[in-house]
Amino acid sequence: MSELLLELLSEEIPARMQLRAAEDLKRLVVDGLKSRGLEVGDARAYSTPRRLTLVIDDVPHGSPAISEEKKGPRVGAPEQAVQGFLKSAGLASVEDVTIVKDEKKGDYYVAKIEKPGRAAPEIIAETVTDVAAKFPWPKSMRWGASPFQWVRPLQSVLCLLAGKVVLFEINGIASGQETRGHRFLGSGPFKVKNFADYEEKLSSHHVMLDPAKRVAVISTQAHALAKEAKLELVEDEALLAENAGLTEWPVVLMGSFEKAFLEVPGEVLTTSMKTHQKCFSLREPRSKKLANKFLLVSNLVAKDGGAEIVSGNDKVIRARLSDAKFFWEQDLKHPLGEMAGKLADITFHEKLGSQKDRVERIEQLAFELAGACDAVPEDARRAAGLCKADLVSEMVGEFPELQGLMGRYYAEHVGTKPEIARAIELHYKPKGPTDAVPRADQGDAVAIAVALADKLDTLVGFWAIGEKPTGSGDPYQLRRAALGVIRIVLENDLRLDLLRIMARAVEPIIPNLIAVNKGQIESYRAYPNVPAHAGYYDLAQRLEIENRRLLDYPPGERVRRMKEISSDLLSFFADRLKVFLKDQGQRHDLIDAVFSLGGQDDLALIVKRVEALDAFLKTDDGTNLLAGVKRAANILSIEEKKDKKSYAGSYDLALLKEKEETALAAAIEAVKQDTTSAIQVENFAGAMRALSELRAPVDAFFDKILVNADDKKIRENRLRLLSEIRAATATVADFSKISG
Repeated sequence: MSELLLELLSEEIPARMQLRAAEDLKRLVVDGLKSRGLEVGDARAYSTPRRLTLVIDDVPHGSPAISEEKKGPRVGAPEQAVQGFLKSAGLASVEDVTIVKDEKKGDYYVAKIEKPGRAAPEIIAETVTDVAAKFPWPKSMRWGASPFQWVRPLQSVLCLLAGKVVLFEINGIASGQETRGHRFLGSGPFKVKNFADYEEKLSSHHVMLDPAKRVAVISTQAHALAKEAKLELVEDEALLAENAGLTEWPVVLMGSFEKAFLEVPGEVLTTSMKTHQKCFSLREPRSKKLANKFLLVSNLVAKDGGAEIVSGNDKVIRARLSDAKFFWEQDLKHPLGEMAGKLADITFHEKLGSQKDRVERIEQLAFELAGACDAVPEDARRAAGLCKADLVSEMVGEFPELQGLMGRYYAEHVGTKPEIARAIELHYKPKGPTDAVPRADQGDAVAIAVALADKLDTLVGFWAIGEKPTGSGDPYQLRRAALGVIRIVLENDLRLDLLRIMARAVEPIIPNLIAVNKGQIESYRAYPNVPAHAGYYDLAQRLEIENRRLLDYPPGERVRRMKEISSDLLSFFADRLKVFLKDQGQRHDLIDAVFSLGGQDDLALIVKRVEALDAFLKTDDGTNLLAGVKRAANILSIEEKKDKKSYAGSYDLALLKEKEETALAAAIEAVKQDTTSAIQVENFAGAMRALSELRAPVDAFFDKILVNADDKKIRENRLRLLSEIRAATATVADFSKISG
């Protein structure tokens, strides 16, 4: 067994592509070797700004010889089929195959294929050149006259197996055993023997091969410099990784800027330095206020200790912060209300109107949601009216990631109520599965109302125009919006009638939909009425039908259309809730069992019901009752199918002769009342305790009673009694949806 070492050296690879490229190289080469019969051991991939490196252990000397049989068509099959089989097997004529006798299915051809083993260098050369030719760079380039593409011009290829060069070429570059170190600190090409020698010599030529080591070095140096200056590093894992991808021999240095820039919000300064210069911010440990110093990561060990590098970065940072300060001062001249008026010039979506149209919808929805969130309705309306205003500001135009935050600063600057200012910032939350949500117990009731209104308007709007997520894409991030609604509702224990709210949210969208549809209809009708354009006329007709429905013709169609959109969107919420609760450890079948009851649109209530059902099913009573209910359902299903009739409905008390029948009937009636009463007061644990009273009579019934009695009336009555078991449990959940 031998070690394979591969390095592809090029001009600078963008930092964002390096880690993915290293993993792709490992995956593609290992898979390629194995598909060619070369089973290899562990593989490790590394990346620096100039190189991708792969080392594979336990590479055998070659692939084994293979002997296999390939079954072909039957004897007497069409000549075309026989010739195709021979070609696929690499054989010249039927004389080279064997005929296998088969009395049942008929005789058929079998080809015996012998594949000799191949030497490892041959397989490696073929695999690497194939991978290089098809490498999945997000963006690549060509240079010279060659059609070969790589992320940046390729400079050299190193490939060693057991210390010996594996010979091949990539774009005219022959593989060898030489590489280079740091572009400026290295001392020219050098030869290597194996991976250990390679890594050691790279280090001596100022290249840290492992990205994780570069990250650790940057972090250690940054924290040390911050501590020395009695400051604290503003942690940023993404920036740390990016700097590791920009340097082969990182050296952290400290720069500074004028204190006058600290009048600008700290987040603006941090964002500007990070975006434009990849620099880290520093802050005061106690106050957490930004300091007028920053850290930069150099790729050089300068003779002057980095003084010239720091001076150059100070100048660039000063220019960047001057721009940010200018944007801040200009924006302060225009109140948020004035900015909000300019939203009419920004299109949100062709079919959903401008950002101003959208803000007006969010205003009304936030006002209506305020009561459920314990927010002041007028505050919610005001916050919603201003929540998108900063989109037209100079600052957000330069740094879109600051939207919401800048709106809060601009609102605070003119003395806006704190709850409203915070709502402007927080209404975008949560921005991801790990992001915090606005919390009522932290005084964010107004933010909750606006955040829900914003996300529900987005969901309802795109559902209304048919722009739903697909298996392959979610360009409007509707799954994230739905998850945001779910988390806000559950983490604040809000009680929302989602169907009613969503139907209400659809209503203000309808006029815009009608206008857009009308414009499309006129456009389609403008085509000449010829067969070639029949498709346009079909589209126009469908849009006319949709518009008639939206215009409430015939009467009631508008409401029905709104309910269709809301019901479809509720199903989407159910799917998202299943994903969310599954991540929390809940069973998805229990969610199905609760949603199947119909009319379940109160997310907080659904979760409480699921949790109570889960706890009940973990008890002996729950497990046995589930088995009994499923047994009853199976019997009913079989007998109803056989008799071609349903046995749902009340039973005849006079036909209950056995004590087990009467006991079960009495228990069913008691459980119906008890579960209904418990559910009405949202006592789901109590409803489950009531259900447990069914276990003993159900067990006794199946132990002692023959359901399919000879007497037809008795049999039918007992089947109706079984249907009542199903009906009694259906007040809590649809037990047929529960596995087990």
